[in-house]
Formats: sequence, structure tokens, C-alpha cells
Amino acid sequence: MTPDIEYGNLIQKLNTAQREAVSTTEGFVRVIAGAGSGKTRALSCRFAFLVNELGILPGNILCVTFTNKAANEMRQRIHNLTGDNDTGYVNTFHGFCVSVLQEDSFAVQYPKSFLVLDNADVDAMLQIIYEERGLTLRNMTFSMARDRIEILKLFKRPDYYRDMIALPLEALKEKYDNAVTVEDIIFYGYLYQEKKCFGLDYNDLIKFTLYIFKEREEIRLKWQQRLEYIMIDEFQDIDYLQYELMEVLCAWHKNLFVVGDPDQTIYTWRGADGSYLLDFDKKFPGTKTVMMMENYRSTPQILAAANSLIAKNTKRIPKELLPMLPDGGPVVCHFADRQDAEAKWISEEIKRLHEAGMPYSEITLLYRAHYVTRAIEQVFLQEKIPYTIYSGVQFYDRMEIKDALCYLRMIVYKDDLSFRRIVNAPKRNMGKRRMEFLQDYAEQHSCTLYQALQATWEDPVFKGTKAGQFVALVERFAGGQAGRPVSEVLADILNESGYEKMLRTEGSQERLDNLAELKQSVYEYETTCGEECTLEHYLSHVALFTNTDSLDSKGKVKLMTVHAAKGLEFPCVFLCGMNEGIFPSRKVRTLEAMEEERRLAFVAATRAENRLYLTRAESRNFDGSPQYPSRFILDIDRQLIQFTKEPREGLIKEAEDYIELSRKYLPDSESDIVFPVGQRIRHAVFGAGTVTDVDRDRGAHVIQFDSMDTPRRISFRVKMERI
Repeated sequence: MTPDIEYGNLIQKLNTAQREAVSTTEGFVRVIAGAGSGKTRALSCRFAFLVNELGILPGNILCVTFTNKAANEMRQRIHNLTGDNDTGYVNTFHGFCVSVLQEDSFAVQYPKSFLVLDNADVDAMLQIIYEERGLTLRNMTFSMARDRIEILKLFKRPDYYRDMIALPLEALKEKYDNAVTVEDIIFYGYLYQEKKCFGLDYNDLIKFTLYIFKEREEIRLKWQQRLEYIMIDEFQDIDYLQYELMEVLCAWHKNLFVVGDPDQTIYTWRGADGSYLLDFDKKFPGTKTVMMMENYRSTPQILAAANSLIAKNTKRIPKELLPMLPDGGPVVCHFADRQDAEAKWISEEIKRLHEAGMPYSEITLLYRAHYVTRAIEQVFLQEKIPYTIYSGVQFYDRMEIKDALCYLRMIVYKDDLSFRRIVNAPKRNMGKRRMEFLQDYAEQHSCTLYQALQATWEDPVFKGTKAGQFVALVERFAGGQAGRPVSEVLADILNESGYEKMLRTEGSQERLDNLAELKQSVYEYETTCGEECTLEHYLSHVALFTNTDSLDSKGKVKLMTVHAAKGLEFPCVFLCGMNEGIFPSRKVRTLEAMEEERRLAFVAATRAENRLYLTRAESRNFDGSPQYPSRFILDIDRQLIQFTKEPREGLIKEAEDYIELSRKYLPDSESDIVFPVGQRIRHAVFGAGTVTDVDRDRGAHVIQFDSMDTPRRISFRVKMERI
């Protein structure tokens, strides 16, 4: 592709707001970019403008996106616009921190070849801890343990990283060995396992980077002076650690450009704080704000419904998306009598669209929670409608993909996690007894499992195994991979290890196809990465991938949650399960949370390009009460929706009365209703008591009242005062 490097050509293709965002280069700039307004185009053009027109070197620009997929697309766009293989630091926050640590990890006594850990690695570590300390899933599931580790690292023990940096491995092991509670055993066992293989998880990457910048002024100044221009996408999703990192990085040149949409803040439950975008001009006086409202994605009918919906929120910057596409069909709403009838209607409409020429791959079903799909899947199977669900095991979590990547990791890191995973894949007769032998040797000699095997593979205990062949394989590739393309190394080791032969023998064609897809993805990454694409660089990059980075749905209807659909767009969208208690979720207990649910509904609606359907079914809650139509349907002006049939008489009035009543019980925020454990309170009837637990799932405090022998669960709805 011929690079579009002429300023005139670049600017002429932009609208007025995009042009203003691109050409305002100095100082603090906030862009409020509505859904489908071309913010990715503006970001990549701004990068090209800095390079082509101002002469800024790409290596002095940081552009932060929130997924690796978005970063890859941005690099490709920038390359096409500048003609330069150097695309600067275009990355996620975590990916940027990997770059910092690979350059300056000596400041935290870590090698440059540290491991970036994903969930599968964490689970492998937990498996070791559970086996060593006799824990079971009854003590804590792996999912709960991962969540608990994250909570402890972020909130309960935020200085944990000092132990990881300052303490020698033996001291961490002692803390682990002396831990008594399940929480401490898991936490210190995890820190020990991390340091043992020089592994860092997502939280560590930012924490370690911030630590270096705080403790080593010369390193901080180096990065501050290097990054002359900083651009951050999806700024409404930023959390406090990322915000802190941003503040440090922009402190020297004070050139910070942020893009976001307050109406798409849907991740507060994982730490995102929309106030950083809303209050950006207060934090940085003199900020220039650019409003990008022209929408190039959706038809006027879809945008009118979305604008009408989000206007009901109060905590927002008033704005309205402006349609740039020609008219399309109406927003269709279908009320079914039962869940199976809703699913049947959806399947019939999909078949009608498909017969009219719409590929299945252009149709997407969105929903608030996965359980909504049960009836839909049943009907799709009966009607032979091909579909795929984006949940569960995704591409980079599949067995054969993890195995292949662990073979690559063994070449570079020779770490225990990779060793345990692939030393017996394919079978090399390395069973439990021999692994215990290696474990004992490694502990006695303070070495890795691989080093233990290197030292002992000729021992009689390994007679009849392929231990020697495995060591020879790893050493041969470790000594000869430098300078070779990663795709070539991957293909060779999968062949020479016998891994692909094992899959062919098993007849696992789907797994072989997945490996072929992995090889292709590595090759594509090499073409966009250029000279930087060493094996170490690729492994750090791929460890940061998430499920949404690898969507593949050739010829199938897509089913996914609204959260998973964030940032994507689809020609035809069915938004199903639109009932009170489903969407909005029954777990919403504050007006603040209800506004986030409405933003989520807005995100869902604005994923649609040409067609949008809203569906719901008559149903009942677990307590027998009726499930009314979602307030988000009622929020949309009636003339902007076309019902397939008029709702039964009185239904809308009943729903409106229910919604109005429920609103009265919603406090402004959780801090108004949720008391911490240990808080003394006074109940209007039961009198004084102490909060002993908070049951968020059921929306209640567990309170031991002074006048009672046993505790009571008291709903968040009941007002109590602190004493």
C-alpha cells in the first residue's frame, strides 16, 4: 500500500472535529468521541501528523490502547500513513510496562527475560501450592483464589511488590512455609512461585514500573523525556494505577491527548473510573476539549433510539450522536409470551435475513448474562443455525496453543511452569515418581526442574524415558534460535518434538488446524513488528492477549455478552433478554449502578450498523413475581421503536409503576448503604448491633444485634444509621 504521507491528503479525509483533534498537538487535549465517530482514525492520523508534518520521531510517541488487537490495528494504520516501520510505542498499558521492564528490570533485580504470566500460568502455580500444602477446591476454587490474589495486591496489601523485590527467594519461601490461613498460604505461595521463575502478572507489571519510576529518578526522567507526546484511547476505562502511571509519564513535556466517551463507561466493577475523563479539565487547567459526534457506523434510526436511551442518565456530558449514514430500517421490538417463543422468533428472523442474502457471520446476539442463551441455543440446534459463543475456552487458552507457546518459552526461559506442561507432551515416560525425583533434587540444589533434569537425566531413575532427548531438543533450539523468524522456530520445534505427530496419530485435526492458525498469526505479527520481533518480544506480547483479541466466527452467528462486544461493531444485532432483573441486572442496588447498566445498554445498541432488534419474553422471577419489560426499552421514545405486535393491554403501565417503585429504594451510591465489617449501627426496630459480614450477592448485611443471640441478614434497602 502506498503511504498517504501528504498533509493535504491526510487532512482532507477528516471531518472538522477530527481535523481539530489531529492538529492540536501541544498541551492537554481531551476528545469526547461518541460511538462510531472515527476515533481510531483520528488517533492514527494524529500520530502520522506528528511524524510527517512536525518531524517527531516515532520512538518519542506513546499511544495507549486497551487491547492488543486494537494496538496491532493501530500499528498497521500508522505504518500505512507514515511508510515507517518504526511505529513508536503503540501498546496497552501492560504492554508498555513490559517495554520499560525489559529495558530497566535491573532496577528491581529481575532479569530482562522475565516471564509475563497469564491465567493458565497462575492456575499452574496454584496447583503446585494446593498439592504442597494439602489444599482442595473446597478451601478455595482457583477462580476465587485468582480474584483474592488480585484484591490483596491492589487493595489489602498494596506494598506486596516490595517483598517480591527486596526479599531473597529463601525469605519468601519462609513466609510461605510459615503461613497458616488459607489466604496467606495462597498469597505467599503465589509470590514465592512468581519470584522462583521471575514471573510477573498484569498487576505486577504496572506496580513494578511505578516502583522503578518512584525509586530511580534517572530512569523516570529518561522515560519522561523520551515520551514527548502521549495519546491514550478509551480513557473512560482507565483505573487508578494506569492514571498514576499516566501522570508520571506526562509530567515533563506536558503533552497529553486523551480520547474517550463517558457514555461508554462500563467497567467500574474492575476499577475503571469515569470521573478521570469527566474531570480531566479540572485536573489539568487549560485543557482543550474537542467533541467528535459524527457517527459513521449506525443508521439514523439506530442512533435516534440510542440517543433517546442514554439521555435518561444524569451523570454525563450532554451530547448527541449525529448520523452520517442514510436511513435504514426501524428498530424492531418483539415481546414474546415465553422464553422458547422468544428464541423461536429470533431464529425465524435470522433465517429470513439469511435467505435474503445476509451471511450468518454478520448477525450477532448480545445479552447481559450467559444463562440467557439456554433457550436460544436449543432452538438454534433444532433449526440447524450455526453459531459460536464467545465464552469459556478461547483461542489462546486451548490446550494445543498453550503447549506450543510453552515449547517456545522453554527455549528462552526454561521455567518450571513450561517444563511441567510439556516435558511429557508427547509422552516421554516422565510420570509422577520421576517428577517427584526432580522436585526433590531442585529443592536440594536450589535450581529449576529443567536444570535438575540436565544434571540427572543419565541417572538410572530415567532409564526407559526420553529425558535425554528432551534436554537435547531444548538445548539445540536454545542455542540456535537467535536471529531466526519466530514462525520458523515454532514450526520446527512442533515438528522435531513430535508434538504435531502426536496430534496426527490421535486424529486431532481441529487441534492441528488451531496450530496452523497460530503459525499464521505469528507470521502476521512478524510482518507488522519488523526487526523487534525476537522470540522474547513475541512471548511477552502474546502473554498479554485476551479472549476478545482472537474472535474467529467464519460463517456462524455470534453470541456474546455486551461487555465482550465493547469496541466491536456488527451489521445486525439482536439484543435479547430485555427484562427487569436480567437487563438491568437484579444485582443493581444503587442509582449509580443503574446508570452504568444504562450505559451498557447504550453500548449494546451502538454496536449495530444496519439493523437492531430488542426482544424479551414473559417470565417470572425465582420468587414468583413477574419479570417486566426492561426499563431500557421504555426509556426509548415510543415513536422510535416498531413493535412486531402491540404489548398486551396494561403491561407497559404495570412495568412503569414497578420501575417507579423500585427507584425509590435505590440510594445514590453503594457508600450510602453498605457498611464495613465491624461498623456499629442502629436499626429502627432491633436497636444497636455490629456488622459481621456483607452479603453482596443477596444485598444484605449480616448483623449481630446486641439484643439477640444469633445474627440477622438485613437488606440493603432498610435504612440504618451509624453509631
